[in-house]
Amino acid sequence: MTSNKKVLAFIEETKALCDPKEVVWVDGSESQLEAFRKQAVEEGILIKLNQELLPGCYLHRTTQNDVARVEGRTFICSKNKDDSSPINNWMETSEAYDMLKKLFKGCMKGRTLYVIPYSMGAVGSKFSKIGIELTDSIYVVLNMAIMTRVGQKVLDVLGDGDFVKGLHSYAELSEEKRYICHFPEDNTIMSINSNYGGNVLLGKKCFALRIASYLGKTEGWMAEHMLILGVEYPNGETKYIAAAFPSACGKTNLAMLIPPEVYRKKGYKVWCVGDDIAWIRVGEDGRLYAVNPENGFFGVAPGTNEKSNPNALHTTQKGTIFTNVAYNADNNTVWWEGLDKNPPKNGIDWKGNPWNGDMKDADGKPIKGAHPNSRFTAPAVNCPCLSKEFENPNGVPLSAIVFGGRRAKTAPLVYQSTSWNNGVFVGSSMASETTAAATGAVGVVRRDPMAMRPFVGYNMGDYFAHWIEMGKKIKNPPKIFNVNWFRTDDEGHFIWPGFGDNMRVLDWILARCEDKVDAVETPIGYVPKAEDINIEGLEGITVDTIKGLLEIDKETWKQEADGIESFYGELTRVPQELKDQLANLKAKLNA
Repeated sequence: MTSNKKVLAFIEETKALCDPKEVVWVDGSESQLEAFRKQAVEEGILIKLNQELLPGCYLHRTTQNDVARVEGRTFICSKNKDDSSPINNWMETSEAYDMLKKLFKGCMKGRTLYVIPYSMGAVGSKFSKIGIELTDSIYVVLNMAIMTRVGQKVLDVLGDGDFVKGLHSYAELSEEKRYICHFPEDNTIMSINSNYGGNVLLGKKCFALRIASYLGKTEGWMAEHMLILGVEYPNGETKYIAAAFPSACGKTNLAMLIPPEVYRKKGYKVWCVGDDIAWIRVGEDGRLYAVNPENGFFGVAPGTNEKSNPNALHTTQKGTIFTNVAYNADNNTVWWEGLDKNPPKNGIDWKGNPWNGDMKDADGKPIKGAHPNSRFTAPAVNCPCLSKEFENPNGVPLSAIVFGGRRAKTAPLVYQSTSWNNGVFVGSSMASETTAAATGAVGVVRRDPMAMRPFVGYNMGDYFAHWIEMGKKIKNPPKIFNVNWFRTDDEGHFIWPGFGDNMRVLDWILARCEDKVDAVETPIGYVPKAEDINIEGLEGITVDTIKGLLEIDKETWKQEADGIESFYGELTRVPQELKDQLANLKAKLNA
C-alpha cells in the first residue's frame, strides 16, 4: 500500500501498543467497503434497511452513554498551558501521552486494526491535507469512507510526505476513561472509549478544525467552522458566502437553502459547497478562497423534513448511515421527531426498546423515538443542490463572511461590520443558546466566538490575533456581517420566518458587498433600511415588522457590551485591537 516510513512506523508502534489480532488496510474500493458493510451487519453493528426505499442505507445505535461530543473529555495538549487554555481543557503533552498509553495498552486484543488513509479536501489539491486514522471500529471505517476521500489514491499522493496521525479505539466504551486528545504541536490525535461520530471520525472536528486551526495559524491560512454556499443570480453569475453558526442555529438548512418562490421564478438558485467546515486561503488575486475539506454531511436528523430542508432529506435517501434514530419495523426504514406526523406503530427507539409515537414516560411526557442528537452520515454527491465547484481544488472566492447565533432579543436580523477588525470583534463576541449537540444544559446563552469555542486548537486570544493578521494580508477582503433568525415576540414566537426566506437577507448582504444598496450607521454597525429587505410574497410580514427586527435597543446592548467585557476577562492574550473595538462600542452606546 505504501513505502512511507513514517506511516509504517506509526502502524508498528500501534501494533506493539494495542495488540490487534490483524491489520487491514482500507483501499477505498467499493468491493472492500461492501464486504465491510456485510461484516458489520453480521456482527450486529449495522442494521441493513429497506434497499428499495433506502438503497445502500444502514442504521447504527451507539451505547447510551456515548451520544454526543463530550467537551469535558476533550483536551488540547501542549507543552505550555497558556498555548491551549483557558477555553480548552488542557493537558501537558508528556503527561497526556503517558496516560493514554496506559489506556491503549492491549485495548485491541482479538480485534482488527483498520488503517484508513484519508484526504481532507480533493485528493492532490494544494489546499488539502492527509491523515492516517488507525481504528478498531468498522463503524468508523464506513463513516470515514463517506465523510472523507479514503484509500490507495491518498497514499499515492502522500508519497513520503507528512500526515496527521490519528489513533482511535472504542476500547471498553467507558465514560470515565473516555478521552479525545489533540496534540497540535505533534500533528497527532488520540481518541479512546467512544464510538460517537464527532469523537471518533478523526477527520471531522478533530483534524479539520482543532489540528487544522493550529496548522492555519502556523502556515498563514484559516480553518473555520463555516458553511459555504453560492447564490446564483438570474444572469448566471454566482457569489459565495461563508457563514459560522453554533450548533442548531440552522447551518445545514442555510447551506442547502431553497430560495422562496418569488426568487425562484426570477431564476435565482443556491448551491451548497459545504455545510460545516471551511478551509480558507488568500488567493493570487487578493481575495479569500474557501474549500470544504469534507466529502459528506454529518447532520442532525431530528427536525429535518420535506419543509425544513428537502435537500438534506433527499441527500439521506441513499448510501447513508443513520445513527440513533428510531427504527420502523413495519417497512424496515427509519424515523425521527420532526420527519413527519406518522411515527411508526411498530417501532424500536434509539435505545433498542419497542416504541410507538403514543408512548409517554412516568411524568406524561412523550418518549422520543430518536435521540435529539441522532445523526445521518450522507455522501455529498447525493445533495440535489451540490455546487459544481465542490471538487474545485482552488476553492471559491468569498464575497461575504457571516456570523450568527440564537438571540431572542439582542441582535437585529442583520447588520454589517464597519471594517475587517470590527468584523473580527463581531465574530469574537458571538453568543448563542446551547443545544443537544454538545452534552450539558440546553438553552443557556454562552459566548461562542466564530462558532469555534469547542474547536480552536490553541489559545483563543491568539486565534483572534490570527484573524487580525489575516486581515492585513487580504487586498480584497470579504465584508463581514452578523445575522439573527431567532428574534422572538413577547410570547416567545419567532418573528422572522427563516428557512428559505433567509435568502432575502442573503440578497441584501450580497447587494452590500457590491455597494448596490445603502445602510444606516448605528452604534453596532450598518443596519439595512427596512424597505431594502425584500418582503414580496411574505405573509404577515410588513415593513414595520422588519423595522422591529432591525431595532437596536441601546440598554440591551450596554448589557451585551458588559457581557463581552467579562468574556474577554476570562481569556488571555486578547489583542488590543479587539479591546479598542469594545471601548469604541461602549462610547457609541453612551453617546
